[in-house]
Amino acid sequence: MFSDNLIQMRKIRRLTQEDIAEKVGVSRQAVAKWEAGETIPDLDKCRILAELFGVSLDDLANFEPEDNMGLAVPPKGKHMFGVVTVGDKGQIVIPAKARKLFDISPGDQLVVLGDEGQGLAIVKTESFLAIADMIRNGGKYNNAPDT
Repeated sequence: MFSDNLIQMRKIRRLTQEDIAEKVGVSRQAVAKWEAGETIPDLDKCRILAELFGVSLDDLANFEPEDNMGLAVPPKGKHMFGVVTVGDKGQIVIPAKARKLFDISPGDQLVVLGDEGQGLAIVKTESFLAIADMIRNGGKYNNAPDT
């Protein structure tokens, strides 16, 4: 897992083993051994690698491409929950993993936003209204003290 993830992220970013070695402070041979699965870097080096690639430490070490439809390790905070099918009346079922992560329960109201160039976004109504209030209040949350 780790070695495959390291190779994939390095290649996606068009970096050489030397590039990685320089950024992490190790030899190119050390990076080659990590990629070959012969050794694993210490926790501090793993943290540097995760920051370099913009992924979580857990995903760097444990990510399985099958969990993301065969795609690469996603950037930190980004998720691919799977494919949904639009029903006859336009309804979709939000995958259980997404509902759990974003605390979406039956009866919750969601706002569907659209941008013809970017696509659709689904946001919990409370979050959307909080952002709208912040914009109306000149960048301050309703309960935020004046500065």
